Amino acid sequence: MSEKKPPVKQKKVSGQFSGPIQMGTEKAKNFKGTISTLFRRISEYKIQIVIVIIFSALSAVFSILSPKILGEAVNEVYNGVTTASGVDFLTIDKLVLLMLALYAASALFQLIQARIITKVAQQISYNFRKEISSKINRLPLRYFDKVPHGEIMSRVTNDIDTISQTLNQTMSQIISSLTMIVGIVIIMLTINPIMTVVALLVIPLSFFLVSKIVKLSQKFFATQQKYLGRVNGHVEEVFSGQNIVRAFCAEEREIAVFDKNNEKLYTSAWKSQFFSSILMPLMGFVSNLGYVVICILGGWLAVKGRISVGDITAFLQYVRSFTQPITQVAQIANILQSTAAAAERVFEFLDEEEELPEPESPIDPASLTEFSVSFKKISFGYNPENMVINKFSANIKEGQHVAIVGPTGAGKTTVVKLLMRFYDVDSGTIGVGGKSIRDFTRGGLRSQFGMVLQDTWLFKGTIRENIRYGRLEATDDEVIAAAKAAKAHRFIKTLPGGYDMELNEDASNVSIGQRQLLTIARCFLSQPKILILDEATSSVDTRTEVLIQKAMHTLLEGRTSFIIAHRLSTIRDADLIFVMKDGDIIEQGNHTELIVKKGFYYNLYNSQFEGLEI
Repeated sequence: MSEKKPPVKQKKVSGQFSGPIQMGTEKAKNFKGTISTLFRRISEYKIQIVIVIIFSALSAVFSILSPKILGEAVNEVYNGVTTASGVDFLTIDKLVLLMLALYAASALFQLIQARIITKVAQQISYNFRKEISSKINRLPLRYFDKVPHGEIMSRVTNDIDTISQTLNQTMSQIISSLTMIVGIVIIMLTINPIMTVVALLVIPLSFFLVSKIVKLSQKFFATQQKYLGRVNGHVEEVFSGQNIVRAFCAEEREIAVFDKNNEKLYTSAWKSQFFSSILMPLMGFVSNLGYVVICILGGWLAVKGRISVGDITAFLQYVRSFTQPITQVAQIANILQSTAAAAERVFEFLDEEEELPEPESPIDPASLTEFSVSFKKISFGYNPENMVINKFSANIKEGQHVAIVGPTGAGKTTVVKLLMRFYDVDSGTIGVGGKSIRDFTRGGLRSQFGMVLQDTWLFKGTIRENIRYGRLEATDDEVIAAAKAAKAHRFIKTLPGGYDMELNEDASNVSIGQRQLLTIARCFLSQPKILILDEATSSVDTRTEVLIQKAMHTLLEGRTSFIIAHRLSTIRDADLIFVMKDGDIIEQGNHTELIVKKGFYYNLYNSQFEGLEI
C-alpha cells in the first residue's frame, strides 16, 4: 500500500494564523521551478490576484493606522485632564468614530479579498482535479503496474488540498503581513526612532528561534507523515481483506504490524507537535521581553518629556502587533516548502508519459465488414528484461471460437490485453478485420469487444445501473433480457429491491458467483463483435456453469471469440485451441486433434481427470 498524506489543516481566525506550525516540511526537489510553474497557473487569475493584493494591503494599512488614532484620543484625554481646558469630548468622539471606521474598512476589505481568494483557490483545485482525472485515462496501464493506486489517490486528494489551502491562506496573508511589517516600522519611526530601534532588536532573535525550531521539527514531521501513510495503508488493506485475514487466523499478526507502525507514528507525532507547539510560547516570551523594555524606555522618555502618553500607548500597540506578522511570514515560508513538494508531485503526475497518440485519421470500426484477428510475430514484456510473449503468431477467422490454454504464467491473459491495446506490443503487429489495431482509436477498437474477466468489477449503484454499464442507452427491457440470458434474472428477483437493489462499494452484499453473473449480463447487453472470456465461469457452481455455457452458445454464435480457461472440459467444443507455454504457442488444433497427438495438451487435459503430474 502507498503512504497517504492527509490534508494539512491550519487554523485561521479573523484572517490570521493561530496556533503553532502544523505542517511537515517535506521539501521539493526543485523548489524554484515548482513554485514558478505554480505561479504560472495562478497567473490565469491575475485580475483577481491584483484585487486581492490591493485589498489585503489596504486592510493592513487601515489596521495599522487605528492605533495611531487611538494614541491621539489618549493624548486628548491626557491633555484635558492635566490642563485647565478640560477634555474635548467632541474631538474624542470624532477620533473614536474615525478609528471605528478604519477597523470596519479593514474588516470589509479583508472579507472581500478572502471571498475572492477562496474562489480562486477552489477553481485552481477544480482544474487540477479535472486535469488529473483526464490524465489518468491517458496513462498506459504499465504506469499503474508500477505505481500503487493509493499513491495516485494521494495526489488527487491530499496534495491538491495542500495546494488549495496554501493559496487560500497564504496568498493574501503574505501581502498583509509584509504590509504590516513595513507600515508598523514606518509609523513607529515617526513616533520615536530610539524606541523603534530597541523594538527591532527582537526580530533577529525571533527569526533565530523560528529557524531552529522549524529545523528541529522537520525530521519528526517527515517521520510522522511516513508512518501515518503506513498506518492508513495497513488499515485499508486489512479492512478490505477481512475474510482472508480471518480465514488464515492472521488477526494477531496484523495487530502486531499495526501496533509497530502506530507506536512509531505516536512517537514521531508527539515530538513533532511538541516542538512546533513551543514556537508560540517562545515567541510570546521574546515579545514580552521587548514589551517590558519598551515600557521602561517609554516611561523614562515620557518623564523627560520626549514622548507623549498617547504616543506610548500607540507604540505599545504596535509592538504588540509587530511580532505577529513576523511569525506569520516564518510560518508561510515553512508552509511553502510543503506546498512546493505537493505541487511537484502533482506536476510530476501530469508530466508522466502518456499512451501512444491516437492516429490522425482513424478507421471507423463501423466500416469493418468482417472481424478476423491476426497476430504476426508479436513480442511483449511488462519490463524489457523479462519477455512474456515471444514472436507469437496466429490467424483467427471470423466467427471462430478460440480457446487459449496453458499453465499459469504462459501469457494467456496477456494476449487478450494486447489485443484490446491495454498494452502495446514491443514488436510485431495485431490486426482486426485486416486492419492494424493501431489504425483505430482505442475507444473505437474496444467498443467492438465484450470482456468478462475472472476478477469481477462492479461499482456502487443499483444492479440495473451495473448491467447497463455495458450499453448506457439500453432500455430497462433490454437490461432484463440480458440478465435472463446470463441466467441472473432469477436470483436478482429474490434480492430486496430486485434490479433496484444498491450494491455497496465492493459489491460484497452479493456472492462472488452472483457478481460474475452480473458481469456476464453486462457483456450480453454490450452486443460485442468480438468476445473475450477470461475464466468467466470460474466462480459459479457446476449447474450454473452449464446453464451459462448454453446461454453463451447463443451469444457466441457468429462472433469471433477468445476463451481463456483452466478447466479444459469447458472448451472441448472450441473451433481452435492454442496451447501456450512460456509465451509461445506449442500446439494448436481442436480438442480431438490435440488428444490424438498425445502431447502437452493431452497431459494437461488428463491431469484434471486422473490427477497426473505435468
